[in-house]
Amino acid sequence: MNPPPFVISIQSQVVFGHVGNSAALFPMQAAGLEVAAIPTVIFSNTPDYPTLRGRALPPEFFSDLLQGARERGLPERADFILTGYIGSLDVALMVADFVAEAKAVNPRLIYVCDPVMGDAGPGLYVPEAIADVMRDRLLPMADIATPNPFELSWLTGREIATKTDLEQARAFLRIAPGAHLIATGCLLEDTPADHIESVILGADGASRHPVEHLPVALPGTGDLFAGLIVAGLARGLPLPQSVEAGQRLTSRALAHARGLGAGEVVLSEPGFRSELLKLGL
Repeated sequence: MNPPPFVISIQSQVVFGHVGNSAALFPMQAAGLEVAAIPTVIFSNTPDYPTLRGRALPPEFFSDLLQGARERGLPERADFILTGYIGSLDVALMVADFVAEAKAVNPRLIYVCDPVMGDAGPGLYVPEAIADVMRDRLLPMADIATPNPFELSWLTGREIATKTDLEQARAFLRIAPGAHLIATGCLLEDTPADHIESVILGADGASRHPVEHLPVALPGTGDLFAGLIVAGLARGLPLPQSVEAGQRLTSRALAHARGLGAGEVVLSEPGFRSELLKLGL
């Protein structure tokens, strides 16, 4: 019997709600993946509430968790590493070192970098020093990167309004020649009305994947989407189909949350869970 695909997921965790690993872990597990979830921060909830408790993991604590992962041989076992929100510069540097070590000992490893830095509304919500580590150390190692248009614009200093802008931004980033950039949540000048799109850009060209734009913006949407892309890839779907499956399932979760009047994504809708189980068959 073959072991299930194995993912190391390094990102935020909350006690209440669904962002970071608290959004991505369940969908990946439901799709039949084994996931080692390493938190970079632990908060009581997202910052959208009146109070916020918790903090970034102390560097020595986070370092100890990474050492434990090494001692269990997780980098050698992993099929994927997924990274997301990072709350301190020390932790960002340790994440970069860990990913570099893992790729050195495990050449088949696929590294998915979700550079969670900001968005059009709040702007940049990590210190610039962390964003610099993402740009200069994490993204160059990525096999797949999933920035939104704000993040891509900040990383490259370029406005993102057209497919040509995306192509020029990919060329400007220090990502590997064979890596794929997935620009998520794009509203370009020629995006179909009432849609947003993900645009996949690689050495082999670009493909565009529009989806209906739901009038709802919730924390955790990008974290969920990145986790779903990894789930699709791990279950053998090509990248374009993984993106489209991720869009479909993310839209389903958002629509359900909207119907409930929830303030963030909801992962309990029966059809959503059923589709995840089918990915694992």
